[in-house]
Amino acid sequence: MAATRQRGGSFLFEPLPSNEVMTPEDLGPEHREIARTARDFATKEIRPKRQALEEHDWAASRELLRLAGALGLLGVEVPEAYGGLGLDRVTASVVAQELARGGASFAITFSVASGIGLLPLVYFGTPEQKRHYLPRLVSGEWVAAYALTEAGSGSDSLAARTVARRDPDGQHFRLSGAKQWITNGGFADLYTLYAKINGEQFTSFLVERGFPGVSTGPDEKKMGYTGSSTTTVLLDDVPVPAENLLHDPGKGYQVAFNTLNIGRFKLGPACLGAGVNLIGVAARYAQERQQFGRPIASFRLIQQKLADMAIRLYALGAATYRLAALMDGAEAGLDLAGDAGDAAVAALGEYAIECSILKVLATEALDFIVDEAVQIHGGYGYMREFEVESAYRDSRVNRIFEGTNEINRLLIPGTLFRRAARGQAPVEEAVQRASADLARLAGTPAEGRDPAEVARALFWAVTGLALQKYGQGIDEEQETLALLADIAIDTFATESALARAAKAEAGGERADLHRDLAGAYADDAYARILGHAREAFGYLAGDDERRAALGALAKLTPATPANRVERGRRIAAQVLDAGGWPLGV
Repeated sequence: MAATRQRGGSFLFEPLPSNEVMTPEDLGPEHREIARTARDFATKEIRPKRQALEEHDWAASRELLRLAGALGLLGVEVPEAYGGLGLDRVTASVVAQELARGGASFAITFSVASGIGLLPLVYFGTPEQKRHYLPRLVSGEWVAAYALTEAGSGSDSLAARTVARRDPDGQHFRLSGAKQWITNGGFADLYTLYAKINGEQFTSFLVERGFPGVSTGPDEKKMGYTGSSTTTVLLDDVPVPAENLLHDPGKGYQVAFNTLNIGRFKLGPACLGAGVNLIGVAARYAQERQQFGRPIASFRLIQQKLADMAIRLYALGAATYRLAALMDGAEAGLDLAGDAGDAAVAALGEYAIECSILKVLATEALDFIVDEAVQIHGGYGYMREFEVESAYRDSRVNRIFEGTNEINRLLIPGTLFRRAARGQAPVEEAVQRASADLARLAGTPAEGRDPAEVARALFWAVTGLALQKYGQGIDEEQETLALLADIAIDTFATESALARAAKAEAGGERADLHRDLAGAYADDAYARILGHAREAFGYLAGDDERRAALGALAKLTPATPANRVERGRRIAAQVLDAGGWPLGV
């Protein structure tokens, strides 16, 4: 399927026809072949080495990365001119999803080595830099890492204190400082690292482990991801050649923030793959575990848990591949074999809102899924010899790194408002239409309403009240911004899920299951959105406005809720019949 083109954030202004939405069912034979390759690698190579990784055998990590490089998996998004496959983000998503089956620790090692550690060089490096480093990185001979965080600058990246000073001869910069919590830190060969030139210009550098003055601390003792290396990177007057400056001096924020967009996106397929694996683990355990003389899979509450896991996976898969295709569309035409530079900034920033949405959606979906998987296992889920125990610990940090979920929630409406201030988003027009849209939708029969359309109208109704009450001070109203973000997240996910189901129905493939999964997600999201709107109207609106708004909400509330119980039983039956996730890749 050709990548579609829609401006970033525009899903809040207008619908995207379902036939233009990329879904997992649109994956072609080439995607499915590389999925099989990655799946086989995860099951035959990664899983048998999990204990070695847990014991910090980093030689095993490097060997797995070399094997991944030989299969082409490290260079999926790297131009062929530098030894990569030159493929798209959809393909990279398939690989990330399948490798998650091997366990979270190597998945994060791989994700950094092939993603945020390597891709800044692909997008912002010069041809000379790419020729020098990329062939070694995509083969697995060298390993990449991303060094941004410092003790005093986590979410506030620009507060970094690592300093770069140019030598008098102009040939080198001298870097001093410390980076912390660096994934692959203990054995990486190349760090994409950030420092301030003369303490002022936030800049990105390519720093080799072998440069004099580079050292790393011991591996951190972590709650999860215990089979991945996380260390401090110490810089003691490190001479970095001037030609290793990445992008322009003072523009490291462009590299850092756009790399974070990539990292946020990549959590989508990674969490999807982990969730697909876990629903299989939970379903198979439920079929094997006997209580009261019968398998616990026969108990209705266990079935509903499996159904709820599947419902979230369905929407997450729909949102992930929709966004992957949109990002591919934005990057079409970039000269990644040359010097993409400023063009890369525009392309990678286009879907910043959607990347934050996917980061929150994916990480919170996986947390729900792994929690339910532990619950299905009962006491055994608390024991270290069972896979769900480590999965539970591993999943927790996903809501923290790549920007906390709180930061990402603030970014969703915040980015939209900043674009509006630059004349790049028609926020004022959408706010002005909101009351009329709500009145029209309230007068539409329930069966004829598009849930995503209602969600959009409520988003703008709440936005209008918030702007009216707070004006320019809305940036400080974090509770309201987070509430708007939650409406936006459910809007994007609902529209994606419904589009996926509509395409499946048109294709005639397992349409009943698609309809159940999408309908269940849409109904749950719709209830959440109505609840968010009711909460907002309660404190943002005056008495007259509140009465009118709550009256519209009452008309928008379905008179006859869907039969959630029967729908859940039908979904669970399909999950149990498949022994896990019942739909393809």
